[in-house]
Amino acid sequence: MSENSAASAIMIDAIGKPCPMPLLMLKKALKLHAGQAFFLLKSSDPHSQQDVLRYCQMHALSCRLDKISDDEYHYLIES
Repeated sequence: MSENSAASAIMIDAIGKPCPMPLLMLKKALKLHAGQAFFLLKSSDPHSQQDVLRYCQMHALSCRLDKISDDEYHYLIES
């Protein structure tokens, strides 16, 4: 996944929202934007790492996690 992928991704801003909201917001975006290739999920909940990565693995979605800081995580997901 390249920088262009992130630039063209559907943005999902879950900063400040506790789990399971980041995962629920991702699921909703995947459904609403079926056919879109890239999604960028931003989360501040450290538990989202396990939830989002496991969900992507179970649904054969490519996911790259970037830890921006101790309380900000970005997931670039390719459907």
